[in-house]
Amino acid sequence: MDFFRNRSIPKSTTLIEALKKMDEIDKKLLIIVEDNLFSGMLSAGDIQRAIILNKPLDTSVSEVTRSNLKLASPETSFEEIKEMMIKFRMELCPVVSEDNEIIKIHFWEDIFEKKKIDSIVKLDLPVIIMAGGFGTRLKPLTNVLPKPLIPLGDKTMLEEIISRFSFYGCNDYYLSVNYKADLIKFYMDSLDIDVNINYIKEDAPSGTAGSLSLLKGVVDRTFFVNNCDIIIDQDYNEIYEYHKTHKNEITIIAALKHYPIPYGTLEFSEGGELIDIKEKPNMNFWINTGMYLLEPNVLDDIPQNEFYHITDLIHKLKAQGRKVGVFPVSEGSWLDTGEWSEYKKTQQKLYGESF
Repeated sequence: MDFFRNRSIPKSTTLIEALKKMDEIDKKLLIIVEDNLFSGMLSAGDIQRAIILNKPLDTSVSEVTRSNLKLASPETSFEEIKEMMIKFRMELCPVVSEDNEIIKIHFWEDIFEKKKIDSIVKLDLPVIIMAGGFGTRLKPLTNVLPKPLIPLGDKTMLEEIISRFSFYGCNDYYLSVNYKADLIKFYMDSLDIDVNINYIKEDAPSGTAGSLSLLKGVVDRTFFVNNCDIIIDQDYNEIYEYHKTHKNEITIIAALKHYPIPYGTLEFSEGGELIDIKEKPNMNFWINTGMYLLEPNVLDDIPQNEFYHITDLIHKLKAQGRKVGVFPVSEGSWLDTGEWSEYKKTQQKLYGESF
């Protein structure tokens, strides 16, 4: 049926297949259909909760869907549907009969002027953006511009990151700067944006966490850290809720990365006897994206005036038996601009153009 707009999947679909579908159509909600009848809905959050519970990626989506779905019946008025979609921030609302026949699907973008659904919760958390790198992989552009100021559409990378956090009510920003710091400050000071921007100036490169030691006694509540060359297309409220619910001191945002192996792989026993051949398998890995959520007390664990990576901090906490969590997102939810090939993909996805 045309009104599905490529949003439908059968209930035999696996979690990884559903994630790939969401990335392909750039949506985070799918409709499960079986024998042309409504069988359920699957959100990116459903998949993330299943992964956090250690469900295998080949688990059927029918095993992880919720029963308390918001639906409309043929008797539901259009005004009632609109009110329900606004109240529950619904991307879409199926109209389903008692026999599970799908009569119609109402899409948010068709009904409301705002194309993006407003965030329900305003987080008001500090955001530290690591903007001090040299951008070596983006030369020769970064010989002139620092990496945070590379263009994305009619904005810069730094503006894109800030606008996404601002959408979730984050107003206080700390930019960790070093390379071409004066140019970054000059540009940001020239903008008319309603946020508070502070600068942490490194005297020398201090790793991905060394400059955070300068925020001891300054930041006193849960805060985000975001590398200046990545964007996470995800509901930041959900990350925060996961972080708090699991009482993590650090939460790492991880993206699923697929690597196809273009050969047949062999599995064999100790004596060399063949066990199995897999033709051109896909390998899946969870990749550290460069976005984190941290509790302020971990700033005391970062040494002063030392080159120190955030992975050093994570290893330190783990060695002490402290709580570090991982929040999973799909491969397409991680937008990278750290090297030319990925930068071009990000430019194309966000603005439909290449640099």
